[in-house]
Amino acid sequence: MREDKRKSEFKNKVHNWANKLDVKINWLGVRPMRNKWASCSTSGNMNFNTELLKLDQDLWDYVIVHELLHFFVPNHGRLWKSLMTVHLGNYKEFEDRLSDSG
Repeated sequence: MREDKRKSEFKNKVHNWANKLDVKINWLGVRPMRNKWASCSTSGNMNFNTELLKLDQDLWDYVIVHELLHFFVPNHGRLWKSLMTVHLGNYKEFEDRLSDSG
């Protein structure tokens, strides 16, 4: 699949999750990033690593939900983990797969 089509599908998935979680995205970018899969700011700006486009879409869900939940919970504490479980079930499986992929 062409990268621009994958990027469009990825951005649609981000917007769908944002609507589901009631998060307002101010700006959404998919660009090369050296040290992380994604980042977000309190002003609603989100950046995702282009390397995600090469991965399975269920891993997209993990990274997207992970970042969107930071609009409510700024850390990875018990509340954040509970919310991840509510939305993705066994999110640790996705976390491990993402870690294995690079």
